[in-house]
Order: sequence, then structure tokens, then C-alpha cells
Amino acid sequence: MITIKDIAKAAGVSHTTVSRALNGSALIKPGTREKIAKIAADMNYVPNYSAKNLVTKKSNTIGLFFSSLEQGTSSSFLVDALKGIRQSLNENYMLTVSGIDEVDSYESVHPRRFDGLLIMSQSERDNRFIYHAKAAGIPLVVLNRQLDDPSIPNVASEDRRGGRAAAEHACEMGHRRIAIIEGRQGFKSADERRQGFIDGLLARGRAPDPLYFAQGDYSIESGRAAMEGLLALNDRPTAVFCCNDDMAIGAMNACYERGVRIPDELSLIGFDDMMFAAYTNPPLTTVRKSVAGIGREGTELLLRLMERSDAPIEQRFIGCELVRRESVADLRGQSRRS
Repeated sequence: MITIKDIAKAAGVSHTTVSRALNGSALIKPGTREKIAKIAADMNYVPNYSAKNLVTKKSNTIGLFFSSLEQGTSSSFLVDALKGIRQSLNENYMLTVSGIDEVDSYESVHPRRFDGLLIMSQSERDNRFIYHAKAAGIPLVVLNRQLDDPSIPNVASEDRRGGRAAAEHACEMGHRRIAIIEGRQGFKSADERRQGFIDGLLARGRAPDPLYFAQGDYSIESGRAAMEGLLALNDRPTAVFCCNDDMAIGAMNACYERGVRIPDELSLIGFDDMMFAAYTNPPLTTVRKSVAGIGREGTELLLRLMERSDAPIEQRFIGCELVRRESVADLRGQSRRS
């Protein structure tokens, strides 16, 4: 097995120089780094990460924890989160993915196992896990849920503003009977989008109607079931805001099964702007929330905290924007449907 000492002998330098060069140290001249890297490649050198970790006392592992992988985390949300994280995380780190609700003992979450944590949080129930990790001294960044604690690094989106934009758009397009399919109960994002929806209606002079509030859980099936209930109303809505795109897909399926045409007979607005939203039939009007952007910025922030223990604690908020496509009908001037 080729070692650093073998490379040092071939390069005519010390093994310390080789070690620094292979780790990209700025103390080594670029020409020397390139020479050592070529020799290492020619000799088929494979780093012994276990030995390196014993010396550096690092695991080279980042833990990505969701509130739950089984409940409320759609496959599209997971893919977008991983995409953003991988844009910032280099090959030197291994990423593990788990659900907080799957952790049998918080004692297994410690600095020897994780160099840092990304916590994709949906619920205040995650706080116990978050503060355990903080007390254990593991650098961490909480993603997706806005926190009130300025001592916790945080990257989240403005979900309430997005919910308001959806409601206001439906009102602007002449809709008066506007419903919502809510996200999972207890999830902060669901609460924020619901409140934003109510804020948008009130701002446009519309009184929220309890009959038009249908419960979902962010899954496609819950969107279909909730839409079936709304379609069964005697005075059914003309527009429905779904609190994520997966539920909007389920709602579309329910409409197709009932022969309800979108947007001619019922309009739909989603949330997240997942990749498939532009390819539904018709293309889905939705609120763009950059899950990948949250993952990317959160990872950059975490790496900075891992490199410098005195790095400033930041709380960043990423804006949401309405993406207008073809799933919302314009009812302005059509008093018979207003």
C-alpha cells in the first residue's frame, strides 16, 4: 500500500510537505502541489481516511436531519434539498440523511460522529434535538423553519409572504370563493402559509370561509382527498390554494376523475415550484420557494462555522415569489362566477 512517505521519497520532499500539498494547503507553492498530486496519482495513492480522522479528530461527516422522512417530506422536497446541499458540499465530506423521529437516543449525536449538522426542521418538536446538538458543541444550521432564537444559525423562506401572494393573486383574477388545502398540522410551514393565505384574503376584502379550509398533510394522496371534499360542496370554490405542489398534483387528479376542467371550472395554485410544476397539464401556477437555495446557503454557512468557531451567527431569509402559469382562470368581469 502506497503511503505519504513513499510519495515524499519519490518527490524529494518531506512527508509533511506531501501531507500539506494533498490537503490543499496555501503554504505549499502551486507548482509543488501539482507535482506531488501527479506523483500521487501515478502511484495510485489512496488516502487512509480512518488514520487521518484519528489524527485530526474529525469524522468528515455532515448529518442532514429532517423532522421526519416518513411524514411531510415529499420525494421532490428531498431531491431539491439534496441538490442544493451538494452544490456547496465538496467530496471531502460524506453526507448522511436521517429523520429526527428515527433517532433512538440523542446521545448517538455527538462531535466524534458528526463534524456538523444541517437540520431541515418543520416543527417546534425538533427543538429538543436542536438544543441537544448545540449543547454537545456540534456546529449546526437550522433550515426551512424560522427561529426566534438569534443564537441559532438559521436559513428559511418567507412562507407567510408566499401564502399571501397566492391568495392575493386569486382575488386579483376575480375569484371570490377561494379555498385552501393546508399542510401537515403542527408544521411551522403549514401555519405560516395558512396565515399568509388569510392575510391575503383580508387585504383584498375577502372574509375567510371555514368551509373552504381543507386539511392535508403535504402528500399527493391528501391533496386528492381534500379536493374531493371541496368538490362535494354545494357552493364549491372557484380557486384552491394548495400548500405544496404535491398536494396540487393530488388535487388535479381529483378534478380529472370528476371531469372538472382546470382552469375553466376550477383554478389551482401550488407552493414550492418543484421541477414538475411547469410540466403539469395545465402548467401549475405556484409560489416559488427555493428549497435548493435554502440547502445551498445553509451548507455554505455551516462550512464557515466549522472552519471558524468565532464566525458570526447568521439568520437568513429567502424570499418567495408567485410564478404565473396557466392553472388560474381570469374571472374578472364574469359576474356569474364571482
